[in-house]
Amino acid sequence: MNSPSLVSILAVSVMLSACSDNDQASVKYGPEPTLPEQQRGLLPNMTIAEPALWGDQLPTVPQNYRITAIATDLKIPRQTLLLPNGDILVAEGRGGNASKLKPKDVIAGYIKAQGNTSVKGGNRLTLLRDSDNDGTYEEQVVFAEDLNAPYGLALVGNKLYVANQDALVRFDYQEGQTRASGPPVKVTDLPSEINHHWTKPLAASTDGRYLYVGIGSNSNITERGMEAEVDRAMIWQIDAETGAHKPYATGVRNPTALTIQPGTNRLWAVANERDELGQDLVPDYLTSVREGGFYGWPYSYWGQNVDPRVRPQNPAKVAEAIAPDYALGAHVAALGVDFSSESMGVDFADGVFVGEHGSWNRKDPVGYKVVFVPFSNGRPSGEPVDFVSGFRGEDGKTRGRPVGVTVDPRGALIIADDLSNTVWRVTPTQ
Repeated sequence: MNSPSLVSILAVSVMLSACSDNDQASVKYGPEPTLPEQQRGLLPNMTIAEPALWGDQLPTVPQNYRITAIATDLKIPRQTLLLPNGDILVAEGRGGNASKLKPKDVIAGYIKAQGNTSVKGGNRLTLLRDSDNDGTYEEQVVFAEDLNAPYGLALVGNKLYVANQDALVRFDYQEGQTRASGPPVKVTDLPSEINHHWTKPLAASTDGRYLYVGIGSNSNITERGMEAEVDRAMIWQIDAETGAHKPYATGVRNPTALTIQPGTNRLWAVANERDELGQDLVPDYLTSVREGGFYGWPYSYWGQNVDPRVRPQNPAKVAEAIAPDYALGAHVAALGVDFSSESMGVDFADGVFVGEHGSWNRKDPVGYKVVFVPFSNGRPSGEPVDFVSGFRGEDGKTRGRPVGVTVDPRGALIIADDLSNTVWRVTPTQ
């Protein structure tokens, strides 16, 4: 019997490796991802998101959909809010003031900064109006200014709530107005010391009684000590009238967008997980949020997977940790989420859209797109589907980075792009 040749052995090895890669790819997403071994090094893999202009190019959308830029030259658009008359509010700004802890933080910060816009944040809300409902937003006016890195937005009756990086505030609002009638009123302070993760996403309960605010951690994995993490890495429930608040869910490292599932009062979130355990750990995720639930940070991830870097360890808390509902993939940087409606077409009617800002700490970049996660019986089911892509081109250049996503039930998806400073609108053509 002849011995196999070296070429044959190599060929089989390549085939097995490809199968392994495919198997791994098939479980990067969904309720039960396969988690690889932890990998730790001096520095994570880093790839600069080199910015480039769109020129005559556009993001890619599915057949029978079109995409248009409805607002340009903004000042770092983050999240959007659809108002009852069809106007769109855009929160613009840049926050955070965390000092670098280690030399590698300086290096990583430089790398990340190369993929961000050089425009100064507006610290304002801009209103977009399409007066004749033809899909062109002729009016673009400043609704409110002199805010402090506004991010989350919610409308409850005639009260417009804005989550700045340091406080939840509200404006009086009357349908059709294009300018705030006065300065905002503070509802409650929000944790803002250091503000490593400064974004404060916001959602209102179905009855408007409560507001939910996401508050990210002040570190990757408690490098600043647990005293810096008081009231952080959690979602607050706030009484809309009084400002009284309490932790609603904890152990969520960086909740970046919140939404309420239609027909229920169920809160959902997307969250960004920890870094420096390898380019395939830890998955960012989409999850329903249980009141009183603990989601692992900093002691564990994806349920009871222990993070050995944390000192001291806490086995009791690890035992409590809830595994999220759905893995989106490691380091996609999910920053936006909203439930779809039938108006978005039969293939995208039941599920959520997720804005993925894109990785910086991977050799092979991921994210840089808007995906659709299909639902069945009220829960995620199946792999994510690319809905808007092309923000990062085959040339390695990055022309946009999606953040907030908002579904217009009349048949449109609104996307804030904080690299090209554009708001995009995607609509079915049929």
